[in-house]
This record gives sequence, structure tokens and C-alpha cells, in this order.
Amino acid sequence: MVKKTSMKDIAQDVGVSIALVSYVLNNKKENRIGKEIARKIRESARRLNYQTNQIAKSLKTNKSFTLGLIVADISNPFSSSLARIIEDEADKHNYTVLFGSSDENPQRLQKQIDTLLNRQVDGLIIAAPEGSEAQLITLQQRIPFVLIDRYFPELKTNYVALDNYKSIYTGVQHLLDSGYRRIGLISFDTDLFHINERVKGYRAALTENQIPFANTWLKTLGQVTYKAEMAQAIQELRAGKQPVDAILFASNALALHGLKQLNALSVRVPDDVAVLSFDEAEAYDLFYTPISCIRQPLLDMGQMATKLLIEIIQKNNRITQVNLEAELLIRPSTRPIP
Repeated sequence: MVKKTSMKDIAQDVGVSIALVSYVLNNKKENRIGKEIARKIRESARRLNYQTNQIAKSLKTNKSFTLGLIVADISNPFSSSLARIIEDEADKHNYTVLFGSSDENPQRLQKQIDTLLNRQVDGLIIAAPEGSEAQLITLQQRIPFVLIDRYFPELKTNYVALDNYKSIYTGVQHLLDSGYRRIGLISFDTDLFHINERVKGYRAALTENQIPFANTWLKTLGQVTYKAEMAQAIQELRAGKQPVDAILFASNALALHGLKQLNALSVRVPDDVAVLSFDEAEAYDLFYTPISCIRQPLLDMGQMATKLLIEIIQKNNRITQVNLEAELLIRPSTRPIP
């Protein structure tokens, strides 16, 4: 059996004390250690294939240096991109991230929470599903956590999210400024605060621009059944003597399936209808007409949530709540009407 490299081996190889090796490899007292000797210690550790004894470290510090992340659906481009950002940021602080999906289901959320707690994670980042308020209240007594993307205004919790009202208001204003007057919105049928803020922002932008809102312009689809319901929603928006001249999708999942249905119905974008999506997706660039979107600041959101959680783990008990601003990316799918 190959002998596992220890700090003592590195100390002997470089000719320094074991304590100095420990300081360097654990990123302690960096301002008091010469850069050249620190470089030699790290180079020796790489050459000798040194690996941290995480179990011993956990016993000593009473921490696992592991974070748990629960998103709605890790296969969704929004969730997977956010997960990678969180993973990279956690790595900068010597933390590992374990992932799970709630599938927008409180029971599955609880299963993921229990699994991660059994893995002894130090804290959680959660994109909480509808109806999970009671679980979060209970969780506050058990482990530090930060909500990301979604939050519940009535709960005093740490969160990093988006100003959804302002973001979608800006998107609707862009469509109006481009000459569109019959703007439909396809959203989810849910009580989630961030989704309802998007609906409120959409309606407020129409009202404040003196555009009478028609109930037929708003389609709310089931979070589980939206794929099957999409075709009918688009057909209804495009029906009648005055069909909508623009469609705003309240998420990238809705937009991706909406674009498929527009293709299937031979509806041309933007000749027949303009399209604007909340959230970005790489697939938009592969569509025959690049799709305008409301881009969420995923990098800032993921990094801030990770840093905030680590601060809380280190006994920062201050409640922090952040609402970031989105960026409107204008592409040919919302070109101005001549």
C-alpha cells in the first residue's frame, strides 16, 4: 500500500516546520508568510500528492466544509448555471457543494433537506417551492440557510433574489416603446411571490401606459402540466380578429416550449408575433430569430448567496435580504414595428 503523504513529509521535503506547512495549506496567516516559501510548500504538496484529511479536519473544527444546494430542477438551464456559479464560489472558500432538486414539491424538498442534513452539511442554499413556509420556519432552528431566487415576504429569512416587478416592467415598456400594443403573458399558476411579482409588473406597465388590459392576454399554466397546455395557450393568444402582437414568457422553461409551439403552428417571430422571455437560455441563440430576454444576474446572485451563507456559518447572525436588478437584452425577436 502506498503511504499517504502527511504535513510532516512536506515539512521535511521543504525544510520548514509542520506548523508553517499547516498555515500555508489552510490559508492562515498568509500576510506573515513569505510568498516564495508558501509557493515551495504548495508545490511540494502537489508533487507529493498531498490530500487534506477532511474527516480529521471536520472533527477538529466541528464543520464538514460542505454546503447543500436545493434547486427546483437541476436540468433547467437557469438552475444548472446557478449551481455551477455556487460551486465555483464555494470552492474559493474551500467548501464542497452537494446538489438536489425539489421538483417544485414540498415533500421532495423535505427529503432533500433530510438527506443533506444527514450528510452533515454546514448550511443550505434553497430555491424554495410553493407551500414550503412551514418547513423553512422549522429549518431556521436547525441549520443556517439562504434562500435564492425565491423568497417569502412574510418570513424573516436571508435571501438573494431579483426585483421581479421592476425587471418585467422594464421588459413590457420595451415592447410598448417598440410599437407593440397587444402584449400577452404566459406564466405559471402559482402562489410563488416572485412569479406573481412578474404578473403585477406586467399589468402595471400596461396600465401606466394607458393600455387597457384584456383578461384573455394572460395565460397561467400548471407548473407540472405547462408543456401539455402550451399549445392551447398560444392558439388562444393568436385567435380572433385582434390576436396579441407580442408574447412575454415568464420563465425560460415556458419560453423554450412556447417557441416549439410557435414553430409547430407556423407562427413567425417577429413577423407575426414578437417574443420576449424572462431568463436567458443558450438555445435562444439557435432559434432562427435570436430571442430578446430579461437576463437575471446569475453570477452576482450565486456568489452573493454563497458568501452570505459562509458568513452566517461563521456566526454572522444579521438578516440580509437582497433584491438585484436584471438586464434587458434586446435582440431581433422584439424589433420595432416599422
